[in-house]
Amino acid sequence: MVNTLDIPACQTLQLSPGEALPAALLESTVPVKLPGYIAHWQAVQLGIESSEALSKQILTYYTGEALGLFYGKPEIQGRFFYNDTLTGFNFDKVAATLDTVLQRLHQEANVAEPHSLFIGGTHLQHYLPGFEHHNPPVPVPHAQPRNGLWIGNQTRVAIHQDLPLNIACCVAGSRRFTLFPPNQTANLYIGPLDVTPSGQPVSLVDLHNIDYQKYPKFKTALQHAQVAELEPGDALFIPSMWWHEVSALAPFNVLVNYWWRTTPDYVDAPVNALYHALLAIAHLPGNEKQIWQDMFNHYVFESTPDANAHIPEHARGPLGEMNDAMARRLRSVLLQSLNR
Repeated sequence: MVNTLDIPACQTLQLSPGEALPAALLESTVPVKLPGYIAHWQAVQLGIESSEALSKQILTYYTGEALGLFYGKPEIQGRFFYNDTLTGFNFDKVAATLDTVLQRLHQEANVAEPHSLFIGGTHLQHYLPGFEHHNPPVPVPHAQPRNGLWIGNQTRVAIHQDLPLNIACCVAGSRRFTLFPPNQTANLYIGPLDVTPSGQPVSLVDLHNIDYQKYPKFKTALQHAQVAELEPGDALFIPSMWWHEVSALAPFNVLVNYWWRTTPDYVDAPVNALYHALLAIAHLPGNEKQIWQDMFNHYVFESTPDANAHIPEHARGPLGEMNDAMARRLRSVLLQSLNR
């Protein structure tokens, strides 16, 4: 694989296949590549043998239920994105069975200009419930992590970010992750929040054809970028909210990933607070926005354990210990205020 932008590689940590993940990795605030970490998986060994052998094995686990397929014409060249006017997308999402998708991938493997085919983020345990019997799950610190299954040909997922922590495992083919720290958001030219190609806001910059005149601040983002190139058996730890573009580079690619959070289940997704702030704060006069910035700093971003010590513990309400009951109470208050 060729890193045409000459971006430095991310950190690497050598672990034995299937070894317990060290605390230092799980607490890392930067991406870390784990070479050969899932090399012991049966699926990896079959993929090295041939894409047909891996496909045959995958179908032995398959429930037969139709799943979502991203389907693009040859002219999109694997880049699943918006249309030219940002009023829609340059691909279709259709229901298809996995056997049909795999057959189509093999048929188009040697086509000079293939259609773009991509199964993204499909729930592994739901569609391939027996997969982990021969491919031991990565021991992430969560009882029920969300597993994603990604299968396709030479495709690209635009620069986006995910809230959960993530370990991405390259089963077959090869992938390049180009990663940007969360503090580069202002330099990435993020598109709409509400209409997105696959659920997450994405950068409007085409990493493979950068228009610096239109997106000049992207040069600064590139100064902070890192790259991880994965071959079969490699894995990559991605911290929460790191922006990343994913390029699948072979005619047949399979990736499995594990998402999990370290917060209790009652903790809401922070993006909900962002949406509410857009509704309630973003359009206030400048002096009022400053007041609320100070309020958020006091109660949220710069809060200390003793900040509310002057209030008796029994009277602190949401300023005290957060638990499932208090979370439910706050949601009820929010619902009443929003339903007007």
